[in-house]
Amino acid sequence: MTPDRRAAARAIDAFLVAIGRDPEDPALAGTGERVADAFIDDLCAGYDVDVDRLLTENAIDGRTEVVILRDVAIATTCPHHLMTAIGTATIAFAPRAKVVGIGALARLVDAYARRLTLQEEIGERVVESLSRALAPAWAGCRIVLAHACMTARGERRHGARVETVALAGECDRALVYRTLGAGST
Repeated sequence: MTPDRRAAARAIDAFLVAIGRDPEDPALAGTGERVADAFIDDLCAGYDVDVDRLLTENAIDGRTEVVILRDVAIATTCPHHLMTAIGTATIAFAPRAKVVGIGALARLVDAYARRLTLQEEIGERVVESLSRALAPAWAGCRIVLAHACMTARGERRHGARVETVALAGECDRALVYRTLGAGST
């Protein structure tokens, strides 16, 4: 489905009216367009990434014990409140015959984070994609995020972070959790 910027901008303006704000107020003028552009060009840009192609085009023959990419900054948008969650991802896998560049790993996690998605789904999709494209012995992804829906509304628990870990393949789970730094936030 192709995004319709004008329709999205009109919808944001209608939303502002619906919550009692005037989109013609100088402080809000152009907000509809800016929000539409932000969602289409950035917050939801991951829908346009072919992750299988990203990994297969960057895969090379190679073997090492473990590949670990830590502290990849990510931002995602919660589908429940359309609020952002910001934090980091750690990706690790044990290659059998194929490796991929670290830039491709960072783009992989970003492709899944730049969607309207739940935190748990980001890690699950990352490990599924790595498993499908590279066939590692195991793959893991740890995501640690601070959710605006927890800090700016509702419970207002500033400093609260949510940690999820997704794993695929045959591995010593305790060892992989330590490798990913799970529980060490």
